[in-house]
Amino acid sequence: MRFTKSQGLGNDYIIIEDLRQRRSGPALRRLAREMSDRHFGIGADGLIVVLPSKSADFRMRIFNPDGSEAEMCGNGVRIFARYVYDHRLTRRKELAIETLAGIIRPKLSLRAGKVRAITVDMGAPRLERAEIPMQGPPGRVIRQPLEVDGETFEVTCVSMGNPHCVIFVDDVTSFAVERVGPAIENHPAFPRRTNVEFVQVVSATELRMRVWERGAGETLACGTGASASLVATHLNGLTGRKVVVHLRGGDLRVSWNADDHVFITGPAKEVFSGEWLGD
Repeated sequence: MRFTKSQGLGNDYIIIEDLRQRRSGPALRRLAREMSDRHFGIGADGLIVVLPSKSADFRMRIFNPDGSEAEMCGNGVRIFARYVYDHRLTRRKELAIETLAGIIRPKLSLRAGKVRAITVDMGAPRLERAEIPMQGPPGRVIRQPLEVDGETFEVTCVSMGNPHCVIFVDDVTSFAVERVGPAIENHPAFPRRTNVEFVQVVSATELRMRVWERGAGETLACGTGASASLVATHLNGLTGRKVVVHLRGGDLRVSWNADDHVFITGPAKEVFSGEWLGD
């Protein structure tokens, strides 16, 4: 089975095509676990599958290294869009991609015929507690206390088609992401688990962020997490509606526009391709 390895700001994924839809969900979950393993497999933050769609140009399924399926991934969509263009599955520069979070619309920016950046319309954030989803009374979750292993954190929670819990910290570099991240990911307040963003506000236009991704652990970048972080900082009056988010893998430009949609712009790059012999 042929595969391609790509990355967006160090958030790396394996891509396979299944345009004839020959593989079942259980088979794809197994492949995600085996191929994503960084010692016994190829190594990645997950598996992306290119599928046909009846309602869009393509359908994307994305699986975490633990085999669970994610609704969406901002870096993954950029990687997906560049893949289908570079591999001549389409010549369109504005795409509609079907995901579990709905139709996502990436736009490719080209220079000298090559993709230089991809801007993704991430859609409108969902702010009501039930939409995240999160246990508790109706309403928004903006700087509310959450007790975790004897500590209390103020959290702001957002859905970008997948759940996010944002925590503001003074120094993101030294924060204990590896300890706090999994505790919040699996907190009983989140029935579908959650992604966790640790955000340091540098200025009204600049954030530093580390992310603990549901089913993957800490990754170098997260597009939906960067989107959720901007929404959370703006809701708390800490930033405007446009920021640069500094991630461990590089920078994303994020804006929350007047139409309520969030847009992210960043790179995606193919790293290598090969043949998987384990399938």
